[in-house]
Amino acid sequence: MDTPTYDPPAEPDRTPRPSTIIDAPATLADCAQDYADAAPVRATLDKQQRRAA
Repeated sequence: MDTPTYDPPAEPDRTPRPSTIIDAPATLADCAQDYADAAPVRATLDKQQRRAA
């Protein structure tokens, strides 16, 4: 009787990679732009929360 062999799945690559979020300092202009860009997201969230209440 042959014993079946088991090959475990390959390990995922957990090599650290550089992050531009961590490497680049946040500036006031960047934060203001992020806030301005997210206006539609905040409006949608507000609409959904009012509907859920």
